[in-house]
Amino acid sequence: MKTALGLALLCAFTFHIVTSPSYAQKSTEAPATHPSQEGAVISDQQIDLMRKDLRAEKKKVIAANMSLTSTEAEKFWPIYDEYTTETVKLNDRKYALIKKYAQDYGHITDQQAEDYVKGLVGLDQSGSNLRLRYWPKFRQVVSGGKTALFFQMDRRINNMIDIQLSSQIPLIEP
Repeated sequence: MKTALGLALLCAFTFHIVTSPSYAQKSTEAPATHPSQEGAVISDQQIDLMRKDLRAEKKKVIAANMSLTSTEAEKFWPIYDEYTTETVKLNDRKYALIKKYAQDYGHITDQQAEDYVKGLVGLDQSGSNLRLRYWPKFRQVVSGGKTALFFQMDRRINNMIDIQLSSQIPLIEP
């Protein structure tokens, strides 16, 4: 029950962040075009703020649902932070891909379209490989059930964020 509620709250938070004008007031950097809405602009600094907020909320949801003992927590969170650092690198690549798509939108060549899709598929593969690499690390410090719970929550949260993000990105016009 905590997981469902936490994930629902994170999803609502994600939607709020993606659509919130409050981030526009926090930036002093020149804005970059955001592909989700014509004429809408969101700067790189605003995106960074959103991503940091999402990571903080994600960690809270995971902490609320993992029921870690103090001994487990002492070992789990450093691995989680390491995993998150690697996930951020993947998300940096995803953001760069989306940003490139936004710049090209409206005049995308067939090659650019193929490169975009290959980039997305490559990111999916990299994410799966990252989870496979980290499974044994988490498994060494918590039970198989808690490891599975963590990866379930991680995937659900990431899927919700991806769905929200992708719903804001217009489809390619062939």
